[in-house]
Amino acid sequence: MFRKTACFTIAGLTMLGTISQTAAGGRAVECYEPVRTPAVYDTVYEDVLVSPPGQQVDYVPAIYGTRERVVMTVPAQVTYEVVPAVTRTVYHTVQVDDGGYSWEWRVIHGRKVLCKIWHKARYGRVAETVVIQPERTRRIVTPAQYDSIAEEVLVQPEQRRIINVPASYQTVARRVVVREGSSGWRRVHIPRHCNG
Repeated sequence: MFRKTACFTIAGLTMLGTISQTAAGGRAVECYEPVRTPAVYDTVYEDVLVSPPGQQVDYVPAIYGTRERVVMTVPAQVTYEVVPAVTRTVYHTVQVDDGGYSWEWRVIHGRKVLCKIWHKARYGRVAETVVIQPERTRRIVTPAQYDSIAEEVLVQPEQRRIINVPASYQTVARRVVVREGSSGWRRVHIPRHCNG
């Protein structure tokens, strides 16, 4: 590489000297023109990793259903109540006064005299409450109450599956340099101007 660069430098100096002589009316001995060789490219294809291999968990949710069943909502109850007595009013004739004799002052023909008076026995009606059926305690049984309710039940539990996911690749194109481009000088022959 150093040798090539040195040759180009010498050629350049020679050309500059030639141009100076030509401009001064001298005769060109050698002529050079710049030469550029373009780089050569090629397309290569390669597989690149897009995603590494892994595992994926797939969940299947649980399935629930509805079931009806009969449940006791109110339990049986036993209570007691007092039944009052049954009574009736009965009337009787009773002797109120035995009668007999009593003394009392009376005025007879303008004269005040003490008289012995005979009284007959007196009778009257009196009311009496008679118990026909005595007070009692009655036992009352209230039966239990039942209702039909719907409840949620598990039909199938949740399931989990592990799925192996392979690696994913993608083919991509990439341009690479097959040969580097270069530049240099090439000697030319121009009639009546430059001798080859």
